[in-house]
Amino acid sequence: MIRTFRFTATTEECHSIQLIDGDGLFNDVGTDRLIKEIKLAECGLSYAVVAIMGPQSSGKSTLLNHLFYTNFREMDAFKGRSQTTKGIWMAKCAGIEPCTLVMDLEGTDGRERGEDDTAFEKQSALFALAVSDIVLINMWCHDIGREQAANKPLLKTVFQVMMRLFSPRKTTLMFVIRDKTRGFSDVNEVYGFLTVPFLQTPLENLEPVLREDIQKIWDSVPKPQAHKETPLSEFFNVEVVALSSYEEKEEQFKEQVANLRQRFFHSIAPGGLAGDRRGVVPASGFSFSAQQIWKVIKENKDLDLPAHKVMVATVRCEEIANEKYAGFTANESWCLLEEAVQSGPVAGFGKKLNSILYTSLTEYDAEATYFDEGVRSAKRKQLEEKLLQLVQPAHHAMLGHLRSGTLEKFKEAFDKALNGGEGFSVAARNCTDAYMALFDEGYADAVVELANWDSSKVRDKLRRDIDAHVASVRAAKLSELTSSYEAKLNEALSGPVEALLDGANNDTWPSIKKLLQRETESAVSGLSDALSGFDMDEKTKEKMLTSLEDHARGVVEAKAREEAGRALIRMKDRFSTLFSHDSDSMPRVWTGKEDIRAITKTARSASLKLLSVMAAIRLDDNVDNIENTLTSALVDTKNNAAVTDRSITTFDPLASSTWEQVPPAKTLITPVQCKSLWRQFREANKRNNNWLPPPWAIVALIVLGFNEFMTLLRNPLYLGVIFVGFLIIKALWVQLDISGEFRNGALPGLLSLSTKFLPTVMNLLRKLAEEGQMPATNSSQTNQAVASKSFQNGSSTSNMSSSASSGITASENSTTKGE
Repeated sequence: MIRTFRFTATTEECHSIQLIDGDGLFNDVGTDRLIKEIKLAECGLSYAVVAIMGPQSSGKSTLLNHLFYTNFREMDAFKGRSQTTKGIWMAKCAGIEPCTLVMDLEGTDGRERGEDDTAFEKQSALFALAVSDIVLINMWCHDIGREQAANKPLLKTVFQVMMRLFSPRKTTLMFVIRDKTRGFSDVNEVYGFLTVPFLQTPLENLEPVLREDIQKIWDSVPKPQAHKETPLSEFFNVEVVALSSYEEKEEQFKEQVANLRQRFFHSIAPGGLAGDRRGVVPASGFSFSAQQIWKVIKENKDLDLPAHKVMVATVRCEEIANEKYAGFTANESWCLLEEAVQSGPVAGFGKKLNSILYTSLTEYDAEATYFDEGVRSAKRKQLEEKLLQLVQPAHHAMLGHLRSGTLEKFKEAFDKALNGGEGFSVAARNCTDAYMALFDEGYADAVVELANWDSSKVRDKLRRDIDAHVASVRAAKLSELTSSYEAKLNEALSGPVEALLDGANNDTWPSIKKLLQRETESAVSGLSDALSGFDMDEKTKEKMLTSLEDHARGVVEAKAREEAGRALIRMKDRFSTLFSHDSDSMPRVWTGKEDIRAITKTARSASLKLLSVMAAIRLDDNVDNIENTLTSALVDTKNNAAVTDRSITTFDPLASSTWEQVPPAKTLITPVQCKSLWRQFREANKRNNNWLPPPWAIVALIVLGFNEFMTLLRNPLYLGVIFVGFLIIKALWVQLDISGEFRNGALPGLLSLSTKFLPTVMNLLRKLAEEGQMPATNSSQTNQAVASKSFQNGSSTSNMSSSASSGITASENSTTKGE
């Protein structure tokens, strides 16, 4: 319950609540509401607490209402003398600075409580003494010297409990002597600054008696060893004041009360009425502290004020810390900052976050400044740790954005520098230094000053990422550079090597070796210059240059192996070319005077030369006898015919898988393979000598051409025309070398024939004309010779291949026989 009362003497409203009811229940809800209404939490340590105790119906509430402008309930004398205040009531004093709370305790020695009276009055007295800075003890002047009426047992109990406190606070005990007796004179004496009436017994006589009684109580109280000799003044300030009768001399009473009221202004100042203020609880923790003190008293526990002070500070500081933490999490600036940093870097992140953190901690410091320093500092550190734990993910996200952003910028700048022609090592070093410095600058902008977070891991991760990217680009650039020079070598070597092997002769491998050396030196020189910008060690550089040299050699060897795989085709082409073309590479015009055997031998020797050239790789200075071995084994029939006895087994130099003086790695065609290729070459020429179509074709011609054959038999003239046409076509076929021309493709063959057709026809007609102008003879032999000569211009031409093939066959047969 809260009462509101307004005094005419001030415009300030007075709020009062029942702090503890008659059953001893603490009104925590009402207390919190009162503290919130009077804004006590804002006072810090600038507040005071006053309590009053005394016998029932002794005018305590009346005194408080006039002294502090409160609205405590007063006794109505016309209704009888009974208990007015039950439990403990509390109100805010109106018009007094600093903020002062006053507690009106239930009167002692009342008949309503009976046997429980002493228990509650002791509890309430101890509570008032533990909570209050000033305790007013209201008593009648005629009770001085009495035992119960003067509250001597109560004071003795309070003093005993005070002795059990480890560090009791120094409280002011103000004895207010009240006089309601009629018929005394108004002789006034000035006692201090108060106008004290001349009572039945003068005040200067009553005060020593009162102080003597208090000292006796103090002396009789059992004390701990540490306080055996401690005087009363170490624990209490004793004040004595006297007031006139309110009923008899109301105006004088009010004047005296007004003078007493002035003493409560600035009561907490040095030398003020409130004492030394040791162990005062900050205003924001007053409600909790009072509740805990009452709980300890109710449970009959020893009241340890220092421990209580720590306990109150612990609870209250933790409440404040939780409030600030909750306020931080709901702070709009923090929420916006946290949301923004999830999507990208935030400029001024550290400055913004530090401002929010410092604001929360500053607010905590302001509210908790009056609590125990150790507890306050510990709770502040806990709050700081919780806040840092809360913001750490955002800080990590910020550093992540900063690291990834810096890495992307580094990549762009690095690529730009390389594309601009800057050396690789210089570009890598300059860009790395620049963007690591940029990261450090960004981190300095994002640093949280309260945290001692180590950013070295993020920085090291960025450096590793940059180094990895540089290594990746370096490897790619080196690979690209190496591939470029390898491609140049492929282009520079493949075609020329193929051409040199195609025209195989004694100078083929020396020419290939010279070509390889020239192109390799050029490529190695170019690559060496290009590698100078990569700042690599000599060992690695030498390894790459050696690899390029090996690649060049590998290109030549691979091309040689490729051409060796086509050796049989090359041999056939070589034979056909030399056989059908003269020394000027013009198609031969067969006149019948040519030495076909010599031509065949020359073409065959050239084919064998090609085989010997392609049999092995000759890039070194080693000398071999491959050509002599092939010649003696495949061509020299005299040596083969030297065998006279079949029972004697001769040694075959080609019956081996290796050549003498040639390593297997350099062998392209083994001796056995050479013998097999020569056999295939020889069989191919035999097949060329067989000009008849296959049997199935002959049968098909007979079946399908039966009607045409019968027509020719019925008209013999057609047969002669066909025969003449056949001779002309055959002659043109041989002269134009149609099969050879189409060997390289249809289009090249047609283009070549289109240029050779007309000259060949004209040459053929010229030959026929020359033969027709020769003089006739009567000798049949001569006529036959002329006919034979004319036939040779056509038919001998048509039989050129047959004759050549016959020559080859004859030679081969001789060789076979020799074997």
